[in-house]
Amino acid sequence: MKLGIDRLLENRALQRKLRGRRVALLGHAASVTRTGVHSLDALMAAGLGISAAFGPQHGMRGDKQDNMIESPDYEDPQHRIPVFSLYGKVRYPTQEMLDAFDVLLVDLQDIGTRIYTYVTTLAYLLEACARAGKAVWILDRPNPAGRTLEGSFLQPGWESFVGAAPLPMRHGLTLGELSRWLVAEKGWDLSLEVVQMEGYAPRQGPGYGWPLHELPWVNPSPNASSLNMARCFPGTVLFEGTHLSEGRGTTTPLEVIGAPDLDFMRLLTRMTQLAPEWLTGVRLRPCYFEPTFHKHAGKLCRGMQLHTDYQGYEPERFRPYRLAALLLKSIRLEYPAYGIWRKFPYEYETERLAIDLLAGGPALRDWVEDPAAEPGDLEALLRPDEQTWEIQRQPFLCYGP
Repeated sequence: MKLGIDRLLENRALQRKLRGRRVALLGHAASVTRTGVHSLDALMAAGLGISAAFGPQHGMRGDKQDNMIESPDYEDPQHRIPVFSLYGKVRYPTQEMLDAFDVLLVDLQDIGTRIYTYVTTLAYLLEACARAGKAVWILDRPNPAGRTLEGSFLQPGWESFVGAAPLPMRHGLTLGELSRWLVAEKGWDLSLEVVQMEGYAPRQGPGYGWPLHELPWVNPSPNASSLNMARCFPGTVLFEGTHLSEGRGTTTPLEVIGAPDLDFMRLLTRMTQLAPEWLTGVRLRPCYFEPTFHKHAGKLCRGMQLHTDYQGYEPERFRPYRLAALLLKSIRLEYPAYGIWRKFPYEYETERLAIDLLAGGPALRDWVEDPAAEPGDLEALLRPDEQTWEIQRQPFLCYGP
């Protein structure tokens, strides 16, 4: 399989289309070639004369390890070009930034979830480039979650830095495909080119979206530490908006969920009683962990780990969003007075609850809090959006259905 960056580096016809034009790169720590060279270094070595670079959350080289930590602008010490931060003083590109290039190359490893901030940064840049008459090339990369989709659409009025467009939580597109959809959805007049991968089969096992044994996993963000995390993230990320630990401060962030004051064996029993079909395709393992920082630091948490990294993983049956919702519902039923929802500044939002920003509206929280609401009620909310998205995304697919 060949990545978009590798196709560009070996294809002289593609390179000729960039000659004589000022080229910028939007990249991060996982923007690497097949051989592990950072894309900025590889493009410079190829003589493409990169004039500027952009870094999203966590920085161009992955310099910021924690969540919601801003990065400054700086000059790359090796290539002596400006590196503009889109997660610092600004998140939307300024005119000065846009004046630094004619063509923007985007080489970001995404993980297929609406709330991943790289999706929002991409959307902001596509819009800004359309307004400024700049061209954008997407150097495409795999979606580690493959074609699986899940969740309701982002509701109107709930746009934020973790929700830029009416997507379901798990969209099942590569970043190139997503860019094509965004441009069409927003009606932007943009010169967009997707440098597609070769040999990418998003439904093929054993990777089901990720080419196992071909590409190493490089963390696209510090806590995206494994393929298993990327598969679980559309569900486990919801716990960022709760008082439960999502595993930050452990070696398996966003793969484990827990708290020091909850009995997870009791919760798993309730989950199995409520909706056993929402627990399939994945292995749930009761576990203990003690975060070294973040929520419940230094406290022993009882919880569970989600495993997709084994032979029994079934991507079409594993539904992490429903599984997470079921756990939240079970907590409310078993512990009626438990304070689930965490109110704190979240990705530049200070008024609206983080859980509602993450879910794309208050519907999930309302379902959890309604003692009469059953799994079938949430299913009735999710399925129409999922069926609509399955149809809507078809014209933008580059690698088969």
